[in-house]
Amino acid sequence: MVDPRRFPSLLAIRAFEAAARLGSFARAAQELDTTAASVSYHVRRLEEQIGVRLFARHPQRVELTEPGQLVAHEAINAFAALRASFIRAADVDETRLSLTTLPTLGTSWLTPKLGRFRAKHPEIALDLELSPDAQDLSTGHFDAAIRNGHGRWAGLRTTELLPSIFMPLCAPALKDAAAGIADPRHPLDVPLLGRSDWWALWYRTRGFDDVVLHGRFGTHLSAEYLDIAAAIAGHGIAIGSPILFRNEIESGRLVPAHDAVASDGRAFWFTFPIARQYSRKIASFREWLCDEASDDRDAARHYIRRTVIVEP
Repeated sequence: MVDPRRFPSLLAIRAFEAAARLGSFARAAQELDTTAASVSYHVRRLEEQIGVRLFARHPQRVELTEPGQLVAHEAINAFAALRASFIRAADVDETRLSLTTLPTLGTSWLTPKLGRFRAKHPEIALDLELSPDAQDLSTGHFDAAIRNGHGRWAGLRTTELLPSIFMPLCAPALKDAAAGIADPRHPLDVPLLGRSDWWALWYRTRGFDDVVLHGRFGTHLSAEYLDIAAAIAGHGIAIGSPILFRNEIESGRLVPAHDAVASDGRAFWFTFPIARQYSRKIASFREWLCDEASDDRDAARHYIRRTVIVEP
């Protein structure tokens, strides 16, 4: 039993929180401007003081134990709120919103809509950064983010926006040639574009569990919106979201190459630090964003209804 008169040191708690959040003593040491040995020492002292093993130590990594996971959840939330409180105290500017999101969502879905936000809230300037990696919202560099996942991020409030769904899309001129994608065992004269894991998952929803797609891909591109651009140009069949690329489908630049729609169960979420929940600018942007997402979910309901979800 922990002696209530000997509360664990803040240094030990801070070392544990950083290691738990970052999943590494070395990365925690880098953030805290110390050494991995120092982080390990403080964590071990904490374990000895409370009488609970928080980390399982392996040769090349550390892993939270079950008790460690419970403590980590509370510690991460507490430190996130503390960091955000200092940020909020230092930053009272409600006229500029800094947002980070994924390149494809930001390029193909969000940016074309931002004029409507500016028309509704001319008092708020928006800084948008696109990054394939989830940025740390506890540093104060960003007010909020739109992320892809399951919506469970410690220290953050989340609002679901759009389901993450995908299907084969191609230029109208390739529609007939693309008919062969229905069965991966048959030859295909048109190259595939996009992520091979999405294609494999899409085929799994159709009953093909051991698909061999080697040799079927054309140009490898770094983002979904680039695959879609290549598909519009007639370079192959892309695997992409009929929600994010609804304008391209409605304009006739793209057509579904097959009616099947797949998902891995993830979604796009608007998220921000818990301590920023009373920010007026974040509330205004969230309200507008949810309205936009609701309109697009309604417009894509025929795709969403027939989506088959398969765990990766």
